[in-house]
Amino acid sequence: MQEYQRKQLLERVGRDGSTVGAQIPDAIEIQGEELDLRTFVFEIKRRETIPPGERERVEQAKRNLRRERVERLEAIEDNAVSYERGEELAESIIGIDRALNALDQLEPVDLEAETKRKEAADQKRWTTFLKKALGHEDSNKRNRR
Repeated sequence: MQEYQRKQLLERVGRDGSTVGAQIPDAIEIQGEELDLRTFVFEIKRRETIPPGERERVEQAKRNLRRERVERLEAIEDNAVSYERGEELAESIIGIDRALNALDQLEPVDLEAETKRKEAADQKRWTTFLKKALGHEDSNKRNRR
């Protein structure tokens, strides 16, 4: 594969909107096992939230999909495949990304925990700002030495 072809494939895979309109593959081979990916995603997505009994199965599938994505991307990055195989890998990576996006959207949002996290981050930024503005940050550094 030519260098410019490899760069085009990597750019296509890394593009922000690459999953828009992309199809989730019917099936995908992950670590030697065939997974009916489209069926799996639609089965889980139909429920709108991940049932507690299915959570570990979904998390394991997401970990496996991410691992497979990295392996396929590395094959393109390392220029270890032909251009034709690189195109197949790029398409499958985009399909994996589409499936991961669909599965990630099912995560329940804990609004209370998210609010607390944001408030804590705001408090930390405010404290850091005040220390800098009042010159306390410099004195703390001198006292540590």
